[in-house]
Amino acid sequence: MPQITLTLSLNQTNTVLEALGQLPYARVYELIETIGRQASPQVQAPAAPAGAERTELSVARSA
Repeated sequence: MPQITLTLSLNQTNTVLEALGQLPYARVYELIETIGRQASPQVQAPAAPAGAERTELSVARSA
């Protein structure tokens, strides 16, 4: 299957993950894991000083 590249903001990515979390797990878990794997290294920041704000990717998990 051909691959495509999308460029989304962190907020947009979290919105997509939130929407995917509303769908049946068996249908979307691989997509959620793929997004998490690709996004995680991009949002990992070096250790911040105490009290500094940290931005995280939230990976939605449905039961």
